[in-house]
Amino acid sequence: MPPDHAEPLQAPQRLTDRLAALLMQRIESGELEPDQRLPTEQRLSEQFGVSRTVVREAISQLKSIGLLTSRQGAGVFVAPSHQARALAFDPTVLHSMEAVLQVVEVRRGLEADVAELAARRITPEKARSIMDALTELEACPPVGAPGVEADLRFHRSIARATDNPHYERLLGFLEQYQRDAMKVTRTNESLDSGYMVQVHHEHRAIAEAVCRGDAAAAREAAMRHMANAAHRIEHAPPPVRRALDALLKPATPRTE
Repeated sequence: MPPDHAEPLQAPQRLTDRLAALLMQRIESGELEPDQRLPTEQRLSEQFGVSRTVVREAISQLKSIGLLTSRQGAGVFVAPSHQARALAFDPTVLHSMEAVLQVVEVRRGLEADVAELAARRITPEKARSIMDALTELEACPPVGAPGVEADLRFHRSIARATDNPHYERLLGFLEQYQRDAMKVTRTNESLDSGYMVQVHHEHRAIAEAVCRGDAAAAREAAMRHMANAAHRIEHAPPPVRRALDALLKPATPRTE
């Protein structure tokens, strides 16, 4: 990253995320090497045509996932290659319909494994928790944050029933991406009453198969639910697609 090479960031996405993604790419490609010192905030601000606040926030993002580290009195450096790094996706991961479908695709295999294992390890107490979560989900309005959170809690209750804490932790990590994806899918579903009935049956089929200990049926129900979610997005009519595109529109870039 030569100091005399100006590269203003003019993409419509949120500038903090754009800068974080660009620096991440350079670190992962080796252009910015382990233990290499980053230019100063002022220099990065001038180089990319963004405010120092944007630079600070982008650097903070990369520090939080272990890609950058601060050294007192010396500045910000690329983390050593041996340093453990947190799992992370591109900060711009959900700025397109294709990316939403990719998140759904990741969930498809994961949710199937979780449902199958939960069914194999079900107990009466776990079954009650799952059905309570389902009841809460079914009582929520189709659009809005409460429904999204209830949806996530329902899936989390099944992950908890596996007795494998790593499944719940992995789902917890994915939730930051699932929230946006679910906002899109639930909005899509709410615009068609037939979709809502279908989704209701899909959730109940997963819960009931898990709770009766039918591992094969639980796996199939979870796979079908995620495959149908992708199908509902891919085949949404034009008015619905426009509504979904509006939800994915990046935030207005910050200015100072």
